[in-house]
Amino acid sequence: TEDASETDLAKHDEEDYVEMKEQMYQDKLASLKRQLQQLQEGTLQEYQKRMKKLDQQYKERIRNAELFLQLETEQVERNYIKEKKAAVKEFEDKKIELKENLIAELEEKKKMIESEKLTMELTGDSMEVKPIMTRKLRRRPNDPLNYLLTDEQIMEDLRTLNKLKSPKRPASPSSPEHLPATPAESPVQRFEARIEDGKLYYDKRWYHKSQAIYLESKENTKISCVISSVGANEIWVRKTSDSTKMRIYLGQLQRGAFVIRRRSAA
Repeated sequence: TEDASETDLAKHDEEDYVEMKEQMYQDKLASLKRQLQQLQEGTLQEYQKRMKKLDQQYKERIRNAELFLQLETEQVERNYIKEKKAAVKEFEDKKIELKENLIAELEEKKKMIESEKLTMELTGDSMEVKPIMTRKLRRRPNDPLNYLLTDEQIMEDLRTLNKLKSPKRPASPSSPEHLPATPAESPVQRFEARIEDGKLYYDKRWYHKSQAIYLESKENTKISCVISSVGANEIWVRKTSDSTKMRIYLGQLQRGAFVIRRRSAA
């Protein structure tokens, strides 16, 4: 009877253990179901805690991204302003350089044209334009060409060369041999000539811009002209026949290389 009692007790204990284990399983299952229901409803505490942390991380990343975007935008704007200023400066420098180059080129061409015109005026035996002479003047043995000749010396040399290359013609009453001797063949005739206040004082008369005149040379040519401008040491005249211009220096007027006479504007 004692053994039977122990056996019954053991069976009873085992049944209690199984029942308790079943109860624990049911409780845990019920808890999981309850948590699943809360999770679906969004009221689960663990879910809310993790969502809060995730939301903080999201906001922090958004804030950092906005700061980075602002910094990048400011950097891009600074680079844009810097490059724009550099482009404007380069454009202005190129514009100034181009202008200076064109001015230098035009000044060089102007000097060449004035030099050629002066050479043509000095080398002609009349008032008409002739090819530029290439003979060298007053070249001494074993010495370079002397470029420091005065206007009067150059004119005398050119007149001598022109006489040498001109063919001799029989004398006639109308030939230059029967005309009064030129200043090259007689003492140099001096005329009073000066420029004041933009006007020319010559041979006791005043001449001004746009005044009609006759221009006579040593070769006894007489041309109808108009004074186009009065400079510091020279005047420019325009031929009425073909509107070409000539420059006459005060020294040429004083030496008598050219003579000015008044004429009616009509």
